[in-house]
Amino acid sequence: MVQSLNTKIDLTIKGTAFMGLSEYGEIMIGDKAFEFYHTQDHRKYIQIPWDEVDYVIASVLFNGRWIPRYSIQTKRNGTFTFASKEPKKVLRAIRVYIDGKKMVKSLSFFDVIKRAFRRKKPKA
Repeated sequence: MVQSLNTKIDLTIKGTAFMGLSEYGEIMIGDKAFEFYHTQDHRKYIQIPWDEVDYVIASVLFNGRWIPRYSIQTKRNGTFTFASKEPKKVLRAIRVYIDGKKMVKSLSFFDVIKRAFRRKKPKA
C-alpha cells in the first residue's frame, strides 16, 4: 500500500487522470501534496508535492461557467491532466497552497488560431 504524503486532508473527490488512457480514482488535496490514487489498481498513483508544482493550468469555457479539466505542470516530471465532478472546489483547495500567480487559464481554440496568423513573416 502506498503511504500518503499528506498529514491533513482538505478535500477528497472522485476524479480522472489522463495518462494515455483515462484512469479513474480519488483526488486528495492536503497540506503537503496533490495526490491521485486509482480505485482498483493501487500501484497506479500520482503524488505531487506542493514545492514541485510549477503551474496549475485550467481549461476554462463559457466565461468560467465550465472547467472540463485542469493540469498540473511540475518542475521536473512534466504535466499531469485531471478532471473531476467539481473542478472549482478542487482549484479553490489548490489555491490555498499555490500562489494565485501560478494558476493560469489555458489558451482557447481561437487564441491558438489567432497566434498562428499573427506570426511574423520572415524577411526576404
